[in-house]
Amino acid sequence: MNLDVVHDIQTVYRKLVTVTSRPGISVVLEREAKTLDIQMECLSSTILLARTVLDPEVTFKVISKAEEAVSRMINQLTYSKPVDLSEADFIFILQDASDEQMKEALNMAKVGNLLNPHESAMIILEVPDVTKGVSMILSGPGIQKESFISLPNVSAWLGARNEKNKEFPLGIDMYFVDQQDRLIALPRTTQIKGNGGETIWDMLQ
Repeated sequence: MNLDVVHDIQTVYRKLVTVTSRPGISVVLEREAKTLDIQMECLSSTILLARTVLDPEVTFKVISKAEEAVSRMINQLTYSKPVDLSEADFIFILQDASDEQMKEALNMAKVGNLLNPHESAMIILEVPDVTKGVSMILSGPGIQKESFISLPNVSAWLGARNEKNKEFPLGIDMYFVDQQDRLIALPRTTQIKGNGGETIWDMLQ
C-alpha cells in the first residue's frame, strides 16, 4: 500500500487540526505511516507531517546528526528549502538531537511580530513515547477546565517554550510525535503546570 498524496495527506492534516484545537489529546498516524515506502533516518510520522505542512513557499530546518540526509529527502519530497535555524518556518527536532541542540533550536526559533504573529516557527519534536514522562496539567483554549498529559524530557524544552511564548500573540507552537506514530500538540496558547502542584521551576529541576 502506497501513500495516497491527496487522501492520506488530507487525513493527516485533519488530525493535525484536531490536536491543535484540542491540546492534550493524541491522535494516531499509524495507518498513514504504514503507507510510506521509503527508507528514512527519522520517524515515519515526521515525514508525514513534513509532507503535510511543507511546500515550495515555506522553509524548514532539521536538528539531527542525520540532518543532511533527512533535509535532502524532505526537500525532494516537498520542494521546501532547508535554511538557517533562525529563518525556518518549520523546525524538525529528531530523536538523536541533544538537549543543548533542542534548547538552541527553541531559543533561536522565530516568533513572528505583532502585525504578523503567524510568521512564527512550528516545532515538530520526536520523542520515544507521548504518554510517558513528567505529568502536567494543561489549560487554555480548546480545553474544558483542565487536561492531563505526560511528556518526556521536559527540562530540555519547557523553559525555552515558556520564554518564547511570554508575549502573546507571539510564540511558537509545538507538536510531539512518537515511535508509535502518535501526535500531540502544545499550541502557544496552552498553559502548563505540574500535576502535583509543582511550579514550572520545580518541573525544570
